[in-house]
Amino acid sequence: MHRPAEPFEQKESHPVPGPPRPVIFVVEDDEDIARLISHNLKAAGFGVQSFISSASVLTEAARERPALFLLDVMLPGSDGFELCRHIRQTPALSAIPIIFLTAKTAEADRVKGLELGGDDYITKPFSPRELVARLRTVLRGVSQAPAGTEVLRLGDLEIDISSMTVQVQGRIVTTTTREFRLLEYLATHRGRVLTRDQLLDAVWRETPFVTPRSIDVYVRRLREKIEPDPHHPQYLKTLRGIGYRFEVPK
Repeated sequence: MHRPAEPFEQKESHPVPGPPRPVIFVVEDDEDIARLISHNLKAAGFGVQSFISSASVLTEAARERPALFLLDVMLPGSDGFELCRHIRQTPALSAIPIIFLTAKTAEADRVKGLELGGDDYITKPFSPRELVARLRTVLRGVSQAPAGTEVLRLGDLEIDISSMTVQVQGRIVTTTTREFRLLEYLATHRGRVLTRDQLLDAVWRETPFVTPRSIDVYVRRLREKIEPDPHHPQYLKTLRGIGYRFEVPK
């Protein structure tokens, strides 16, 4: 006897959750450019939150910590430089990488971006593929934790390589990822004179934004954070015309 076929039961499939996508905060007031950026970042596997001004960026960042800020400089109200300053002054956000994306191409603007704590500076018009590549380069520098668990105690300075934290006389000092990498490299090669090009190759490698002279800006920022008197440094010594040397105060 022919029996009717059993009805096919389709089991509901549940996608296996993967690792959460890094979320990029894009602050860009030109809607066409913002859409272009968002499309390319999402296609590259990133999550995106877009903002047309800096007004609510810090509030949203406190709610959902982004992996990176991508900031236009010329924004209505508070500009990208000012927003960068606020990010670097907010302890919970201060170590998050910042990339400037702007039509301002003058060297003075690039230096200002560096001094405020920018990790890269991309000028418009830009290639979306280059943007994604440079964004990944910056994030890769953050995700690659230094090898080993060594804690360097040098004078009043303590550098914890595994947790990427710096203390001065027991007080935690906030540094960006690039600042920490530069300080770590100088400290682990203490006593040696290192040229700007050597430091650039060791700490930045693929980042075209940073030039050998930009090292001076980073050293100045580090001195302001770790030296008792930044104008008469004890740790980060300048060798004029050559580069820098890390010394332990006697």
